[in-house]
Amino acid sequence: MAVCLIVARWAMEFWLNRLNKRHVLAHADAVPEAFKDFVDAATYQKAVQYTLAKSRFGQFEDIYGAVILLVLLFCGILPWALTVFTQAFGASAWAMAAFLFVIGVALALPRLPLDWYEQFRLEERFGFNTATPRIWWSDQLKGLFLAIVLGYPMLVLVLKLVQWTDSWWWLWAWGALMAFQLLMLVLAPALIMPLFNKFTPLPEGSLRERLLGLARRTGFRARSLQVMDGSKRSRHSNAFFTGFGRFRKIVLFDTLIQQLAEPELEAVLAHEIGHYKKKHIPKMLLWSAITSLVGLYVVAWLATQEWFYRAFGFEPGSIVPALLLFGLLSGVITFWFSPLVHFWSRRYEYQADAYAAMTTGEASWLIGALRKLNEKNLSNLTPHPFYSGFYYSHPTLLERERALKKSDQV
Repeated sequence: MAVCLIVARWAMEFWLNRLNKRHVLAHADAVPEAFKDFVDAATYQKAVQYTLAKSRFGQFEDIYGAVILLVLLFCGILPWALTVFTQAFGASAWAMAAFLFVIGVALALPRLPLDWYEQFRLEERFGFNTATPRIWWSDQLKGLFLAIVLGYPMLVLVLKLVQWTDSWWWLWAWGALMAFQLLMLVLAPALIMPLFNKFTPLPEGSLRERLLGLARRTGFRARSLQVMDGSKRSRHSNAFFTGFGRFRKIVLFDTLIQQLAEPELEAVLAHEIGHYKKKHIPKMLLWSAITSLVGLYVVAWLATQEWFYRAFGFEPGSIVPALLLFGLLSGVITFWFSPLVHFWSRRYEYQADAYAAMTTGEASWLIGALRKLNEKNLSNLTPHPFYSGFYYSHPTLLERERALKKSDQV
């Protein structure tokens, strides 16, 4: 069954990639009419080549990941490792949490060469990479440090809850995870994000006054307006707000400020505020809470199924194999729900776009910003509808433009 699920996911990913590649190549000879006003032929061809390069890399990633997963699940190394670890360190919650943590780190290692290639070969070739090997390795080590400080104690707590609350452990674990997630919303902007990037107040001037005026006009209270040095890793750009309540802050990538005019930056920020005003963040947190609850319940059920353990060479009796196997296999199930999740996400993007157009009074500002961002980021301007429907959390540029122009006429 697991083999069928893994192969089915790979086959679907392969088909979607091929479909999208053919669609892109069918429009590659010349700049499509819809984009001629803001994309020149050289930039369009570079975007096509970037899309095709990412597609080739993505297909290799899919095969690589599927092979590694199949080998891990069926070569017997995971049951053997659990037996060896238990004999050496015992079966306490601290020891079993350490086992899961070590396995997680070991499973991340095969991914490192791919991440390196993507950053220093693929992104470098198209002019996006600005990171140095030192920064890249520093990010990996900081991520490992955070996993030890935050992730390992959380694993211990979950395993302790299994011991303390018996068959209802999944409900208690869910409550602990939700409390941890909310705590991170407060702590991450102040303690974690500054470990990776430098945040400085947006300098005094017309842009700051324009954006603060937008925040006042929309009733969006934020602790600060800050600029993040995203350019030290990449020339890609973004804007977001993080935290909540009095801890909320608005963050602009320095690359975004370099690429957009002030009215366009105002429109981008209005879009982000639109997500807040439309209550998209609480709805997404609620969805995350529901899926986490369902996932933990499934783990609790699988832990009672002897056939599940035997199929992968484990002995029944411990919750640890169920947690490990669920972590490895959940993706082959949730993958098929991606179109539904992304359909929901795209609806939110349309709503935030409409809010931005209404708030600024000019749909053209956001359209201009989207055009520039798609051009600067070498986005795929002609994705196949099936591909974008399955993978894209945001509507395509043409879809967003059509919706914005329609809302501007209402």
